[in-house]
Amino acid sequence: MIETVGNGRTWVLSGPTSSYALHLTDRDELLHLHWGPRIGGADARELAADPLPPYRPFESPLDGHEEYPVEGGPRFVRPALSVRTPEVRGTEWSFTGATTDGDELRLGFTDPVHRLDLTLHHRMRDDFDVIERWVTVAHRDGDDGPDAGSRTGKSPGEPVELLRADSATWTLPARDAWRLSRLHGRWAAESRLVRTPLGPGEQLIGSRRGHTGHQQLPWVALDAEGATEEHGEVYGCALAWSGSWRIAVQLLPDGQVQITGGAGHDDSGLLSLAPGAGWTSPVFAGVWSPGGFGGASRTWHAWQLAHVVPRADEVRPVLYNSWEATGFDISADQQRALARRAAALGVELFVVDDAWFGRRTSDRSGLGDWTPNEERFPGGLKPLADDVHALGMRFGIWVEPEMVNPDSDLYRAHPEWVQHHPGRSRTELRNQLVLNAARPDVRRHLWETLDTLLRSAPVDYVKWDFNRCFTDPGWPGDPYPQRLWVEHVEALYELLDRLRAAHPAVAFESCSGGGGRIDLGILSRTDQVWTSDNTDPLDRLAIQHGFGQIHPARVMAAWVTDSPNTQLNGRRSSLRFRFVSAMAGVLGIGGRLTDWSEEELAEARGWVELYKEIRPLVQHGELYRLRPPGGGLSAVQYTRGDETVVLAWLQAQHYGERPPRLRLRALDPAAGYVREDTGAEHRGAVLLHQGIHTGLTGDLDATVIRLRRQ
Repeated sequence: MIETVGNGRTWVLSGPTSSYALHLTDRDELLHLHWGPRIGGADARELAADPLPPYRPFESPLDGHEEYPVEGGPRFVRPALSVRTPEVRGTEWSFTGATTDGDELRLGFTDPVHRLDLTLHHRMRDDFDVIERWVTVAHRDGDDGPDAGSRTGKSPGEPVELLRADSATWTLPARDAWRLSRLHGRWAAESRLVRTPLGPGEQLIGSRRGHTGHQQLPWVALDAEGATEEHGEVYGCALAWSGSWRIAVQLLPDGQVQITGGAGHDDSGLLSLAPGAGWTSPVFAGVWSPGGFGGASRTWHAWQLAHVVPRADEVRPVLYNSWEATGFDISADQQRALARRAAALGVELFVVDDAWFGRRTSDRSGLGDWTPNEERFPGGLKPLADDVHALGMRFGIWVEPEMVNPDSDLYRAHPEWVQHHPGRSRTELRNQLVLNAARPDVRRHLWETLDTLLRSAPVDYVKWDFNRCFTDPGWPGDPYPQRLWVEHVEALYELLDRLRAAHPAVAFESCSGGGGRIDLGILSRTDQVWTSDNTDPLDRLAIQHGFGQIHPARVMAAWVTDSPNTQLNGRRSSLRFRFVSAMAGVLGIGGRLTDWSEEELAEARGWVELYKEIRPLVQHGELYRLRPPGGGLSAVQYTRGDETVVLAWLQAQHYGERPPRLRLRALDPAAGYVREDTGAEHRGAVLLHQGIHTGLTGDLDATVIRLRRQ
């Protein structure tokens, strides 16, 4: 709902429990008024009447109060918008009008010197307390008269350089102290949660790698009064962009806090806008929750399932992926043997990973040649896909379209298609180079190749990988080569959108060496994401704990692989512990099934059957983090309707002491609950206030507790 008050210059956007308000002064200064509990027009008018702070030497009264600070004029905070021509840098805006379209508010401004129009977009849907914000920048076309150049400070037809156009600046209410939460990591150790006091100055997080990155996720949360998992105010912001990005959190000298974020890792330039051209930023979404970090997470999850993730109402199937079983040593008959074992376990989707194409016998060759290897797959992929379908499973493949090996037919034909600087070495990481997808000819080739591939065989699922960062982002001959940082991502989005439209039955998974490309932008075009290449079940608990701060279990792929762990640490763990760890998301299996014993296969079959029973709760229920992973007992709870399931893990038992009870959440204290595996009856009040014993003992033990309301 949008309410306009105060002579049409004050706006209040409201969701179920929260509101967001802003005000335009007589000097066309757009000020932030409120973000928090729901308010009305009268409240907004009172806030708008409150004057800005008095002038203080070497400071600006606008700093920390503007809705979208720009470069230019009396401002010293980090600008959200920065533009330049050879003659003029910065902007000066005049208000042109406000319009509404359903739940979206659009505020227009213009800069006559640059002939630049700016639209600030705010949207708060009626069903969620999520603010979606983005900007549109347009360089007006046309001649403003014979002396236009002298009046505007730029020559007619001259482009405007868009150095930076952040999606939004968020302003938080005045509080005594703030705490910053973020997710950091590295390859095989992504999404680790850290909370630290916010000190004076500015804290930057981001990626300058060309993709979202393993090192930081584009999300922050702030609390000021000791919020807990279920209590206290929490503000969160998340950026929908899959390339390089930056979020700046600023604690200003007067105690105000602002969060600015958008595409691009620095101010060196996004795009050069010719007259008639424009750009729309990615969405930077925000959440306010009075229900602690858990309440904020549940709002994020529900909003993504309703408005971001495609086909989110569908449950994701149990998959088997052949990578850890086969590596590059792959053949159709070998895949058939694995498929038969996978089908016997109850697997619903069989995925052939790397090495099915070209001369791909190692990571040194074949990338870019997306046709089946006839020696390994006689007749192409269709015969194997047909056999997989006959076993009652869907069929999937792995691709990495944005990459190319120098030892490939594609690179030999088009060495100019990769990102590179003239006269410089072409950096190979994992023996591969990055295609410049911003080039129209590369975009056209990728579309034709992938569309042909998906038409050549009955493929139901594509795992889309991205296994290296940008290092040589050059485009010889292009007048503004740095545009590839933005246009590569836009090309990826365009390609995925076209493929989904042309092949609506095909599901897509985003992967980037694990969790290197996870954000709201890629999630709006894929059905799930590969959380991490680390499949160790103990490490995964912390990774999944961080991931769930922002993203729902419905998109979080997790595999059961072999013990001892062959990829990272050689840790031994029971099949029980591995399955219960992976069952917290979208369950997959990636072990050498041909080496599993009959006893292991039988046990695995039981776990798969159990997962299918609880899957509606895990993938579409509400998440409650009962105890975080930290060396002892940890647990999560999923509740949907009258059903509740708890997944609990014990890393280590100390001194023979029984682990503490788990206090559950979101139950009816006046109702009774039946534990489905034992038939034991429990009272809701007891489960909420005293808790339930898990029965876990020793090291690396795990259990599943299912409860149904009577």
